[in-house]
Amino acid sequence: MTAPETSARSRSRLADAFVPACSLLLLAAMLALVLGVAGKTLGYDFEAYASAARRLVNGEKLYDSTVSLAGGFAIYLYPPPFALALTPLLLLPEAMARAVWVLAMGLCLPLGAALLPTRRNVRWAVVCLGALSWPFLYSVKLGQVGPLLFVLFAAAWRWRQRATPLGAAIAIGVLVKVQPAILIPWAAVTGRWRAAAIALVASAAAATVATVFTGVSAWTDYAALLGRVSSAVATPHNCSPGAILYQAGLPEAVAEAGQLVSTALAAAAVLLIWRYGREEVGLLGTVVASQLLTPLLWDHYAVILLLPTAWLLERGRSWAVAIPLLGWIPFFAFAGDGSPFWPATASVPLTFFGVLAVLLFEAHRERRTYGRRGPDAAYAAPAE
Repeated sequence: MTAPETSARSRSRLADAFVPACSLLLLAAMLALVLGVAGKTLGYDFEAYASAARRLVNGEKLYDSTVSLAGGFAIYLYPPPFALALTPLLLLPEAMARAVWVLAMGLCLPLGAALLPTRRNVRWAVVCLGALSWPFLYSVKLGQVGPLLFVLFAAAWRWRQRATPLGAAIAIGVLVKVQPAILIPWAAVTGRWRAAAIALVASAAAATVATVFTGVSAWTDYAALLGRVSSAVATPHNCSPGAILYQAGLPEAVAEAGQLVSTALAAAAVLLIWRYGREEVGLLGTVVASQLLTPLLWDHYAVILLLPTAWLLERGRSWAVAIPLLGWIPFFAFAGDGSPFWPATASVPLTFFGVLAVLLFEAHRERRTYGRRGPDAAYAAPAE
């Protein structure tokens, strides 16, 4: 080996060590900065999870029948199995349990990035972008489950051709939140019947186990609660299109009609992407649309946009680095008196719809270039 070749290899090894180290240091520094000034909002959402687990252990009702709006302190809006899964954390002192959970959510970024089926440099770019993304930092500060869903969606993307891990990732996602359930029909539409069946059976089994501890009434209470708090227009701090129209001064009836139009557009986009993008882009488009199909859209939900960002970067679309950074716009959405500045909150659904439009365009282009099956020819027959 010549001297220039040896020198080039040494520089390559140094870069291979330097990039991960700098990415993780950036993540640690940003988390330390945000968590250090979090004050009473540290673990805000985690308190809802812990309180639900505590009520479950004490034999109390899991859901509060007096709640009429989402977003309040310690309101639990998640399926019963999730509360059961968190009961082991109650063995720890309260402050320690909160710290462990918040730290775990922070570690979800490098873990999810490591699962991405992309080039190494793209994975580390995602860590850097996540560390600079307000939705991710905000999610960790609150102890919200968005980073956990990022990991589960990344796992589903990586193992989309393997029925067992794909089905397991979907099932866990469904037991954490309702939205990942849309991946079950996606799996069926794309011929992944075993994965869909595994997701359904695993979800049903976990729900049955949870019901032993919570009782059947917990599920009816859960359904009633979701019905009461799902006002897209009136919920404070909500970034759904209907809420933004209402914040902009339009009548409530007009805002509600706008929300229905938004939901219809998101549903149409899902159907189109299932038709034209039945590969990676189909999975990612379904993930993005899942957040638009619900009446509540919080700004920190944008953490999942790191997934299509990685997919676009893998395909040389360097401009995609701007997608996670757009999440800072809602940071300025509320003035000193707390009233919403609707043009800033409007950036959230606009970013989601913009990413969805880009994925639809890419799906159409892939179909024209590669035909119906797309570049991933193995997808039609997922291997175990």
